[in-house]
Amino acid sequence: MDLYSRKIIGWEVTDHMRTEGPLAALEMAILFRNPGSNLIHHSDRGSQYASNKYRDKLESIKAKSSMSRCGNPYDNACMESFFATLKKEWVYRHSFRTKEEATHKINWFISSFYNSVRRHSNNAYLSPDNFEYRYQVVEKSASYPKKILYEC
Repeated sequence: MDLYSRKIIGWEVTDHMRTEGPLAALEMAILFRNPGSNLIHHSDRGSQYASNKYRDKLESIKAKSSMSRCGNPYDNACMESFFATLKKEWVYRHSFRTKEEATHKINWFISSFYNSVRRHSNNAYLSPDNFEYRYQVVEKSASYPKKILYEC
């Protein structure tokens, strides 16, 4: 999750708790965002995030690692909130016959609804995509009328 816009920028659906899942999500986020060396990567204290493979990947992009305090879910509240939203608004409302179907439908929820349509109070009630659009195009260019913010 990009904390600026609350956009989910890397994800992976797995049926296990090994490093490969979060590592694939991190690699997706890196490809999507191409972050600079000032990136702060925050996670909980799961063994996946403390693994050598995961830490090596963060080091390779010169990211600073930040981990929640032991037993304190509030340190990672934004992600906890996203997971609650994903479960309540999507997972609990659908039946999935296979892992592949669940993966496909969760990918759709994130990319085609959560990031593109779902409004967030943190973003002045714009979707993450529209909030980023406002920053990238509207606020950086005085030639665009401000009303575009709400027409996206």
